[in-house]
Amino acid sequence: MSNTATPLVKGLSGDRLRAAMDPARIPFASSADIPQRNVHARFQPRAIQALSLALEIRGNEHNVYVSGEPNMGRTYFVMSFLKPAAARAETPCDWVYLYNFEDNDSPIVVRMPAGQGRKFKQAQHKAMAHIRQEIPARFEKEAFQKKHERMIKKYNSRREELFNRMDATAEKESFSLSLDEEGVLTLSPIVDGQVVSDKDFETLSPALRKKLKTKGEELLASVSAILRKINQNEADMRQSEVDLQREAAKAVLDESFAKVVERFRVVDGLPEYFQALQDEVLDNVDQFMPRDNALAGLMPEGAPGGEDFFTRFEVNLFVDNGKTKGAPVVVEDHPTAFNLLGSIEREAEMGALYTDFTLIKAGAIHRANGGFLVLNIEDLLSNPNSWEGLLRALRSGHSRIEDPVDPDQVRARTLQPAPVDLRLKVILIGTEEHYEILLYNDDRFDKFFKLKAHMQHAATRNAASIRNYLHVIGQIAAESELLPFTRDAMAGLVDFGSRLVEDQKRLSLYIPLLRERMIEASAMARMAGRGEVGPADLRSAVAAKDYRVNLYEEEFMTEYDRQVIKVQTSGHAVGLANGLSVTQFGDYEIGLPHQISCTVGVGHGGILDLEREAQLGGPIHTKGMMIIKSYLVRLFAQDKPIVLTGSLCFEQSYAGIEGDSASGAELASLLSALSGAPINLSCAFTGAVSQSGAVMAVGGVNRKIEGFFEVCRRRKLSGRQGVILPADNVVNLMLKDEIVQAVDEGRFHIFPVRTIEEAMYILTGMRCGVRGRNGQYPTGTLYRLVDARLAELTRLAVAAEGRK
Repeated sequence: MSNTATPLVKGLSGDRLRAAMDPARIPFASSADIPQRNVHARFQPRAIQALSLALEIRGNEHNVYVSGEPNMGRTYFVMSFLKPAAARAETPCDWVYLYNFEDNDSPIVVRMPAGQGRKFKQAQHKAMAHIRQEIPARFEKEAFQKKHERMIKKYNSRREELFNRMDATAEKESFSLSLDEEGVLTLSPIVDGQVVSDKDFETLSPALRKKLKTKGEELLASVSAILRKINQNEADMRQSEVDLQREAAKAVLDESFAKVVERFRVVDGLPEYFQALQDEVLDNVDQFMPRDNALAGLMPEGAPGGEDFFTRFEVNLFVDNGKTKGAPVVVEDHPTAFNLLGSIEREAEMGALYTDFTLIKAGAIHRANGGFLVLNIEDLLSNPNSWEGLLRALRSGHSRIEDPVDPDQVRARTLQPAPVDLRLKVILIGTEEHYEILLYNDDRFDKFFKLKAHMQHAATRNAASIRNYLHVIGQIAAESELLPFTRDAMAGLVDFGSRLVEDQKRLSLYIPLLRERMIEASAMARMAGRGEVGPADLRSAVAAKDYRVNLYEEEFMTEYDRQVIKVQTSGHAVGLANGLSVTQFGDYEIGLPHQISCTVGVGHGGILDLEREAQLGGPIHTKGMMIIKSYLVRLFAQDKPIVLTGSLCFEQSYAGIEGDSASGAELASLLSALSGAPINLSCAFTGAVSQSGAVMAVGGVNRKIEGFFEVCRRRKLSGRQGVILPADNVVNLMLKDEIVQAVDEGRFHIFPVRTIEEAMYILTGMRCGVRGRNGQYPTGTLYRLVDARLAELTRLAVAAEGRK
C-alpha cells in the first residue's frame, strides 16, 4: 500500500443492518403449542445463584438484594423463583397473643402448629361462651340453692345465737341493747323497768349516772367480744358463699374447659396460661352473675377505659397459617411502619381512646415469618421508620411491636407485647444506584444483605437462548390470555428483543416491554377479527406505540421540512459536517441530525469549543474536544507549533450537549476548514475519535440513523445519502424494514469506518495520506493541505507578532 492509500470503504448490505430470525427454525406452529416452563434460571444465573443460596443459609444475615433496572420484571422474576421453592418448604407456625393475667400491659405470645391457632381461638371462645352462660345458670339450680340455703341457715343460726347471748348479757345487767342497720351498737340503761333515753339520762342523779356509765362500759366490753364474733360470723358466711360459688364455677370450668386444656396442653406456654385463666375466672365469679336489667343500661359492664371484662379471655389470632401451603411469600407494596412492623390499634369509647391485646395487628414481617418477605427498596426508603424497624428486627432476631411516638408527642398509655421470634428471608428489589447508596452510606446494609442478585439486561442470541425466549413468549401469551402467535410473529418477537437491546447478537431481558407489544399486537388482531397474531399485527403494534409517543419527533421533522432547522442533505461545504445526536423525551428516544460548523484563522486563541464557552457542553463532550486537539498535535505539531484561532459549534443547539459521539463529525469539520476540502453533506457522521484517530463505538446508532433517514426521505432519497458510523457499531444495528429496503435498493447507504481517515475519504473524496520519511505528507492528500495551512497560519501569526 502506498503512503497515500486509504482503504476503500464499502457500504453495508441490507442483511447486515439487522438480525432476522428465520421462522422455519421455530419448532412450534404457534405460541399455544409451547409447553410451560420456567426458564429464568437460564437467563439470570447470577440472580438465581444468590436466591438459591439464600434458601440454604439460615439466620438473619444472608438476605438478598435483587439489583436490576425497571421494566426488567424484577418482582415477577423473584416470585417465579420463590413460589415453587416456598411450596416445598415447611409451613410455619401460627402465632397468638393472649392476655397476661399477671401484667395486663404485657400480653404474652404463643406459637402453635399451623392451623391450630384458629382452632384454639374457636375452642376457647366456645368454651368461655358456655361458661358465661352456665355459671349463672348453675347458681339458679336447685342443688346449688339448697346448699346455699343450708349454709345461710347455718350462719343465721349462729348469728341468732350470738345475738341472744348478747341480749341476755345486757338484760342481766339491766341494759337494753339495739343494733342499727349500719352495725352501730347502742346500750341504754333500764331504771325502774323503763329504758332511759339520752335526754332522761341527764336528769338522773350524778351518782347514778356515774354508776350506770361505769356499768355500761363494763357491759360494752363484754358485748363487744360477742359482737366481734357476730362480725366474724358474717365474714365467714360471705367467704363460705364465695367458696360455694367458686366450687360451682370450678365444676363448670372442669366440665367446659377440660377439653380445651386437654387438646392444647402440649403447646409451650399454654398450661401456665390455662391455670392463670381458671384462677382469674374463680377470683371474679361475681362478674359472671346476672345483672339487674333495670341497671344494665346505667352501669357499664366493662372495666375502666372501655375494656370489656370478658375480652381478656379471648384469643388474638395474630398470624394464621392454617391455609398456607408451604412457606409464605409476602409482597408488601406499601411498607409503612404499621403495615410492615405491625401496630397496636385503638378504639374510641365515649370520646376516649383505649386499647387491649386483641387490637395488636400483625405486619408483613409477621405474616412472612418462616418464609419470604419481598419489598421494593424505593417504597421502603420512603418510610424511614420502616427501614429502621426492619434492620432492628434482623439484628435482634425478633420483632417487637411498638407505638411509633414523635419525640415531641406526649406518650399515651400503651401495651408492651412480648416479641415474636423471626425466621425469614427478606428480598429487596431495587436499582444498582440504590444498592450503592445503601452500601456506602449504611454499614448495616452490608451486614444483613450479604447476597446480591444482579439481573443482567440481555442474553446472548444463540440457539439455546432463542428456545428459552420462545418459552417466555409462550408463557406470556398463556398467562395474559392472548391470541396465539404464529411462527412469523414469534420470529418477529425474537428480532424485537434484539432491537430493544440494540444488538444483533443479544436478546433483551426487559421482558415487560416484550409483553407490552404482545398484548397490543393481540388486541390489534382481535380488532381486525383474526384468531391469531401475525407479523403484520406485531409491526402495527410497534408502529402504533411509536405513533403514540413520537409527537415531538414529528414536530422536529416538520421544522426540518420547513428549513427552520437548517441541515443540508445534499451538496458540499467547507468547514461544515452533519453530526447525529439522540434526545430522550419520556420513554421515547429521538435521533436528530445537526450541522457542525468550524472556522479557523490567524491567532493564538487555539480551538474554542463554543458549547463549553456557553456552558452548554458536558464534561464528556469537553473531553472529546481535548482529544481532537491531541490528535492534531500528534499529526501536525511534530516539526512546528500549532498556532491558530478557531471555533467549533453545534448550529441551532440551545440545550445542553453531552457525550463524545459527535467528536468525529467535529474533527471532520475542523479538517475541512483547515484543508479547504469541501465535505459531502449527503452523509452524516457519528462516532467518537481517539487520540490515534480510531473511530470508536457510540450509543443510539439505530435512532440516529433512522432520524437522518427520515429527514432525507422527506426530501426524497437521492441515492447518495447515508450515514458513516464506527465499524464496531455494526453489531448494534437493528434498523427498520424501510431502511433495510432502501439500502438494498441503493437509495441509502451505511458506511462502517475504523479510522477518521476512512471517514474523511468518504466525506471529501480525498485520501488523507501518511507522513513520509521526509516528514511531508504526499502531494494531493488531505493532510498535506492541512499541514500546509497550519504552517501558513503559524508564519502569519509569527509575522504579525514581529510587526507588533
